Amino acid sequence: QVQLVESGGGLVQTGGSLRLSCAASGRTTSSYAMGWFRQAPGKERDFVAVISSSGRSTVYADSVKGRFTISRDNAKNTVLLQMNTLKPEDTAVYYCAARPFASPSVVAGDFGSWGQGTQVTVSS
Repeated sequence: QVQLVESGGGLVQTGGSLRLSCAASGRTTSSYAMGWFRQAPGKERDFVAVISSSGRSTVYADSVKGRFTISRDNAKNTVLLQMNTLKPEDTAVYYCAARPFASPSVVAGDFGSWGQGTQVTVSS
């Protein structure tokens, strides 16, 4: 079982940047695809970004493409989400997730392990 802990959330103004970090423990995630999802109040959990186990393949939601960058450091068992040019509509709890396959997926149900989430609030 993989345990995931997110950090790096906070309050930022429109146009600002944040970097989220996801630290994995319990087992190495070098063979796992890793993803980020977010959930705003009263809404469903939405896909944000995913990276393959090797890091060579990434997929982004259209709403964040060109602004967010997902990366991973398998030696440190961490995944990062660099978020630039933030907008109020990016406000949500952001969750890190691990999928026990190398290939990426945009479907939340394909991920077996989830972190507790970190709050990101973008003020207008």
